[in-house]
Amino acid sequence: MKRFAVLVALCFTTVFAYGADAAVPPLVDAQWLKAHLGDENLVVLDVRSGIDNGGDRSRFQEGHIPGAVYSNYNDDGWRETRDGVAGLLPPVRSLERLIGSLGISNDDTVVVVPAGTGPTDFGSAARVFWTFKVLGHQPVTVLNGGYAGWKAAGFDVESGEGAARPVAQFKGELQEDLIASLKEVQAARDTQAQLVDARPAEYFRGEQKSPAAKAPGTIPGALNLPHQSFIGEQNQVFYLNKESIASKVNTAELNADERTIAFCNTGHWAATDWFVLSQLAGFKEVALYDGSMAEWSQDSSRPIQVAKRGLSKLLDFFN
Repeated sequence: MKRFAVLVALCFTTVFAYGADAAVPPLVDAQWLKAHLGDENLVVLDVRSGIDNGGDRSRFQEGHIPGAVYSNYNDDGWRETRDGVAGLLPPVRSLERLIGSLGISNDDTVVVVPAGTGPTDFGSAARVFWTFKVLGHQPVTVLNGGYAGWKAAGFDVESGEGAARPVAQFKGELQEDLIASLKEVQAARDTQAQLVDARPAEYFRGEQKSPAAKAPGTIPGALNLPHQSFIGEQNQVFYLNKESIASKVNTAELNADERTIAFCNTGHWAATDWFVLSQLAGFKEVALYDGSMAEWSQDSSRPIQVAKRGLSKLLDFFN
């Protein structure tokens, strides 16, 4: 356990270095963005939506980080529904068109800005971050605390439509190792890969069910690492709490050396777990199952595990 805790600490001492010869860190704060706001080829992408009452385009027009462009995470095509399964990654060409329409090219460094208004909202930025990585785009980061954190720091805001960037050419190269398919998840139950359920414990145990899933419970053998456990509130701003990562991951008894697959209901909450494990905790190989329980539960022949309660616990005791 001590060895893992040291690994996480080392990650945090290095992620905030940035310069001409260094990669952009995966998570930055408002002070970092303020210092780099005028950098060439830096694009601030505001993805606020109705999640956690984060807002919409009209709220963006009322106030945003200077020079930002806006794209609604819920409405603009970052995820799609296919064959009755919500939250799936759209085709590469669709994402290329979306990103290019925002004036973002392969040469740009993208700062993804959530609302900062709740624990579920962080997943919006994490999912967009994952999408860029899936497309092979490396210079991308998330603003911790989002727009609310920027305002809380006392920095200037603008009103209006945002930056008028010309349509750009963006080309994606699919990184299939970052995506877990249904077939791989089925196989993971018989291999060394570890399944991580990012949902709150009551969903993991089967006490609550998302409308997107056809049955309560989780994929058998999965470990629970609730996404919201990484998010803390300070003065009504929600930040990812870096100091909590080591203890949360250790409690879930995860192995950083094994291939890890994060899932939830629709691949949204799981994006936070994917981001934490792959970008901050030093896990070697992490994928996101975008189909998640919405897809897994479609076929009643696939097993689903629920927590044992009442009589079943008593029977186990006597057996």
